[in-house]
Amino acid sequence: MNWKSKTVAGFATATMLFASAAWAEGIKVGFIGSLSSDTGLSTLRGAEIAIEEINAVGGFNGEKITLVKADTREDVTEGIKAYEYLAESEEVNFIISGSIDDVSLGWLPRMVEYQIPTLDTWTSYIGIIDKLVENYDQYKPYFMNIASDEALAALYVDFGKDVLATKMGWKSVVILQEDTAFGGAINGLVSQALAPNAGIKVVDTIVYDTATVDFAPLFSKAQESGADFIYLVSSVNSQVVSSQYVKLQVPMAMTGVNVAALGQEYWEDTGGAGGGISTLSPVPSVGFALDPVSSDFVKKYQAKYTARPKFPHFNGFNAYHGVKQAFAAAKEAGGFNNNTWVDAMLKQDLKLDKDGKPWLRYGFWKPGEKEPRTGRTYPHNARFDITAPYDDGSPSMVVIQWYEDGTNAVVYPEKYKTGEFTLPSWVPKK
Repeated sequence: MNWKSKTVAGFATATMLFASAAWAEGIKVGFIGSLSSDTGLSTLRGAEIAIEEINAVGGFNGEKITLVKADTREDVTEGIKAYEYLAESEEVNFIISGSIDDVSLGWLPRMVEYQIPTLDTWTSYIGIIDKLVENYDQYKPYFMNIASDEALAALYVDFGKDVLATKMGWKSVVILQEDTAFGGAINGLVSQALAPNAGIKVVDTIVYDTATVDFAPLFSKAQESGADFIYLVSSVNSQVVSSQYVKLQVPMAMTGVNVAALGQEYWEDTGGAGGGISTLSPVPSVGFALDPVSSDFVKKYQAKYTARPKFPHFNGFNAYHGVKQAFAAAKEAGGFNNNTWVDAMLKQDLKLDKDGKPWLRYGFWKPGEKEPRTGRTYPHNARFDITAPYDDGSPSMVVIQWYEDGTNAVVYPEKYKTGEFTLPSWVPKK
């Protein structure tokens, strides 16, 4: 049975109830995230479209679903207040999050306190999944439908081995890392894995404050390290470091994790000074070839919204599918606030094909279930696949690159490639 037929079947009873003139008293979904960022808005809009579609076929058991918003402003303290507002003032049944890592870590104790089912669509911090490993009963209302840092780093190390080391011949790297929980997590994972697995030595790490506006001294220090390339880890104000890298014509390639480059507005945000930048990206990404279901979602998104982001970030897709899965689980479980919802959510498993091949998957690792490559467990994390040919789940990430003409493409892994990894024109070949 395909996904659409499952959706129709799953809400058949609700469809009949919809024929009645009046809604029953509605249930509430809470959105928590930044209302002024592309990432936050992507999650919000994905949730809005999903809720509209569910309401169009009768809502949830005859109850209209309403969405209430709480702005985190990408600030930890504001994030805690936002979660408390959704829990205490709005008394929501379910929370969909577009929070960044530090903010999710801030409100996580509140989730434990209130025990509200919560789905994170952007945060990838492995430390949160570790909390489920260590204390499952307390943290089990939490789900993360993006591959966690460790899975992202695993596939990026493969990119380092297959492309950076083998194709480009690079043997050393300097890490340029923002001072955030996200930055520290990615740096730690990459630093520990690049040398032994990709043969690339980390010669230095440069940590910078997210409010930094002048990167010239940092780029000079990176050059002085003698490394072959720069590995950037930036989730906040990434367009600043990107544009300065291009305008200064830094004679080193720069790749890594650049959140600004994940959106179609990146070229405009950098004033056209974004060519050559490549970044790890969860899927779907810019430059990513879409399956029919994902393509249909994008058409609905672009028909509904004209303000940025004009194309949803990956977490917009996560929110769209995640909200539908959460309500399908609630229908099976008889609601959200019971232990059976967690069990029902773990059964959700959406597989999307493209041209007859497995392409994307939205499912979850179960407690005690081991991922074959790492040999460890990832309870309630998105079911990622970090071993080619990626037929058992979604790849944890792809690498995208922006070219100097303003176009972009997926350059790794091979299965998902839509373009080639290249050096910026000003960087000398070695």
